[in-house]
Order: sequence, then C-alpha cells, then structure tokens
Amino acid sequence: MHVSAINIILSFAGALVFHEMGHFLAARACRVPVTQAGFGWGPKLFGFRVNGVDYQLHLLPLGAYIRMDMSGLQRRPLFQQLFVLLAGIAVNLILGAIAWGTFFGTLNLVLAVGNLFPLYQHDGWKSGMVIFRRVFRRPSPLVEWSFTLSAGLIGLILLLRASF
Repeated sequence: MHVSAINIILSFAGALVFHEMGHFLAARACRVPVTQAGFGWGPKLFGFRVNGVDYQLHLLPLGAYIRMDMSGLQRRPLFQQLFVLLAGIAVNLILGAIAWGTFFGTLNLVLAVGNLFPLYQHDGWKSGMVIFRRVFRRPSPLVEWSFTLSAGLIGLILLLRASF
C-alpha cells in the first residue's frame, strides 16, 4: 500500500468529516437539533450559516465536531441516544469495509475502534455514560469516574507492558 502525504491528508480529513456526518444525519433523523459543525481546531478561518447550523473551518486540520442540543438528545429514548452517539463509528466501519486494503479503509477502521474505547469525550465514553445513567436512573459519580479513569489505566498498563 503506497501512502503519499496527499493521501494521508485527504484520507484523514475525509474520515473525520464522514464520521461527523454520521452523527449529524443521525441527530437530524432523531430530531435532535444540531447547532454547529466544524472542521479543525484553533482560530476560525471562515464560517457560514445554513438552516440554523453554523458551519466553521478552523486553522488546524486536527479533528472535526458536531455540536447538538445535548439536553434534547438526553430526552430521547435510549436507542435513539445510542444511535446518534454511535453513528459516526458505524460510518467509519462501513467506509473501512468498502475501502478495505487501502490507507483510507485502514484509517476508518482505526478511527472506529479508537472511538469505541471509553476515552473521555469519545463516542464510547459518551455511550457508556448514557447506559450507566439509564441503568442507575440517575448520574452515579463513583461509577462515572471509575468508567472515565478505566481507559487511562488500561492505556497506561498497555504502554508499560509494551515498553518491557
């Protein structure tokens, strides 16, 4: 598999945008208002507004995001909450399968698996929080902190194991 700098940049940008489009379309399907969609971080280069959504492009092309009405999402049934939260991962899995054997396909699979881990503010973490709050019928700080710290501890253990 030959990978050029252009391929890396376009594959990374495409995988991020498609991932966030998955969340965006799922939120719209579940009637959860989306307020902002952005690509990159840092200072805003430009933006525009269409149908109540602010679209923004930022200076550093490292990441993408969708901002939605989280209280509106939390009022939805559990299935719809998980559908919206996991839609980006589903899109990456589908693209990974379609583009199997290419850098773009591999990158999509890596993004999908990485987003399943319970890392703070990643899709797996958010989905876990939704499930725990439903199971306990309220926020449980002990469970939520334990869940949040678990990924860091697992990562530290894997890092230490790999270095020996």
